[in-house]
Amino acid sequence: MPRSERSPLLLAGLLAAAGVVHFAAPRQFDATIPRLLPGSPRTWTHGSGVVELALAAGIAAPRTRALAAKAAAAFFVGVFPANVQMAVDWRHRPAPQRTAALARLPLQVPLVLWARSVARSGEGRP
Repeated sequence: MPRSERSPLLLAGLLAAAGVVHFAAPRQFDATIPRLLPGSPRTWTHGSGVVELALAAGIAAPRTRALAAKAAAAFFVGVFPANVQMAVDWRHRPAPQRTAALARLPLQVPLVLWARSVARSGEGRP
């Protein structure tokens, strides 16, 4: 399978895995939910897990790939505040955890670009 055909499936796999982890180990995600958001952090954690699973399914299906990948790019931008919250909250933790939290911030850029690339490659397909 050519690399360009694997890319959407890899992105779908990443999103599916992240979605499952939101349900299997929600506590770590609850802690990243910005406190300004209304409601329970667990509700936001589960909601984002559902969105990730739906995006994964949409990207895996060629008919919905372009739209779902565009939505994934928007989603990656939308969850950035949670990564900022994590970096702020973890600023006094041990160096490895603090480094991991800070490393998540620039990671959103390649994720957005990857999703946009998958969207472009999926346009015009049946």
